[in-house]
Amino acid sequence: MRILIIEDNQKLADSISRGLQQEGYATDYITNGLDGEKRMIMSHSDYDLLILDLMLPGKSGLDICATLRKKEIMTPIIMLTAKDTIDDKVTGLDIGADDYLVKPFSFEELLSRVRALSRRQRSTLLPNLQVGNLTLNKSTQEVYLKNKKIDLTLKEFCLLEFFMSHPSEVLTRQKIIDHLWDFNFNPFSRVMDVHINNLRNKLSKHRHGPILETIRGVGYRLKA
Repeated sequence: MRILIIEDNQKLADSISRGLQQEGYATDYITNGLDGEKRMIMSHSDYDLLILDLMLPGKSGLDICATLRKKEIMTPIIMLTAKDTIDDKVTGLDIGADDYLVKPFSFEELLSRVRALSRRQRSTLLPNLQVGNLTLNKSTQEVYLKNKKIDLTLKEFCLLEFFMSHPSEVLTRQKIIDHLWDFNFNPFSRVMDVHINNLRNKLSKHRHGPILETIRGVGYRLKA
C-alpha cells in the first residue's frame, strides 16, 4: 500500500512517513498544496491513500479535496487539521474526505484510521486473487495454499498481491519499486531482494505451489 502525505510541517510529515514505513507502507510526502495537488492529479493511480493537511501553502486541503473529487479521483483521504469545530469536520467530510483527524494526535490513532480505510477499500474490491492453488484474500489479508495458511509480513503480502495481480508476467525491478516503495528508495539497495527471497522461501516450503522466478537482469515472475 502506497500513501501520499501532503503536510507543510516537514518535521510532522517526516515523522508520519517514517512511522508508516516502519509498519510496512510505502510513503511520499509533499509540503506544498499546489505541488501535492499536481502529484495526485498526475499520479493518483500510484497511491492507495492520501493524508491531507487542511492548512497548506499554495492551496488549502479543502480546495485540494474538492478538486480531486470533481475530477472523480476517489482515492481515500484522511484530513489533518488543528481545527476541531463541528463545522470544520462537516465541511471536510461533505466535500469528500473519508476521515478527519484533529491535531495533536497519536501515531497509533492515525495508524488505526489508515488500517480502517485500507480494509474498507479492499472490501470493495474482488475479495480473492487466485494463481494455481494459491489464494489471496484482500479483505482479510490472508494467504492460503490449498487449505494451508501462509503467514506473511505486510510487505511480503503486498509483494505477493502485486505478483498475483500480474500472473506469469515479468515484473521489472523498477516497476516493483515504483509500486511498493517511495521515490527516495535506492534502486541499488538489496532490501527488495531480501523481501522477495523471504517470500519465495515461504512459498517454496509448500509443494505444488506457484514459483517465484528470478528473471536474471530483468526482474521477477510468479508462475503457477
